[in-house]
Amino acid sequence: MSELRTERLLLRDWRGTDLAPWAAMNADPEVRAYFPGVLTREQSEASAARFQAALDRRGWGWWAVEVLATGEFIGLAGLDPVDADTPFTGVETGWRLTRTAWGQGYATEAARAALSYGFATLALPEIFAVTTSTNHPSRAVMRRLGMTHHRAYDFDDPDVPDGPLRRNVVYRIAGEEWPGRSGV
Repeated sequence: MSELRTERLLLRDWRGTDLAPWAAMNADPEVRAYFPGVLTREQSEASAARFQAALDRRGWGWWAVEVLATGEFIGLAGLDPVDADTPFTGVETGWRLTRTAWGQGYATEAARAALSYGFATLALPEIFAVTTSTNHPSRAVMRRLGMTHHRAYDFDDPDVPDGPLRRNVVYRIAGEEWPGRSGV
């Protein structure tokens, strides 16, 4: 098991106590504004089980995010291979936080830890981030991380109906662009 610790956050394995707040997050239309819809409790629990299975198998993936000072579960962040139906291959970083955690720099802090792990520990040559073209808050996080818009990889998500959520934009950062990745 690998845990990532930052100044304020712990990226860790999923716990049974995470399931209720995770389900509440995924039932919140504002948290899911850039997804095709909200999730049921069963769908949320199944996703947490998949995330933990990937962590058990690989040692990395979508970690649960906890605030160190309070022990509060606030969402997920991490790294995962891009979906099979994505028109490119590689590993992506991502995050999803509860509304009470927004605007505090947690997404950027957690994603920085994931990127550092990806470059320093996994020796990945590059890491991507994918979101809908309309998700300006996540795109701002991607830019704060030093990622650049890789327009050639933008795509329409075939699982999403026509509309503002269908177009996906892809950001990318190469290992040699990541601060602190010396000697890799």
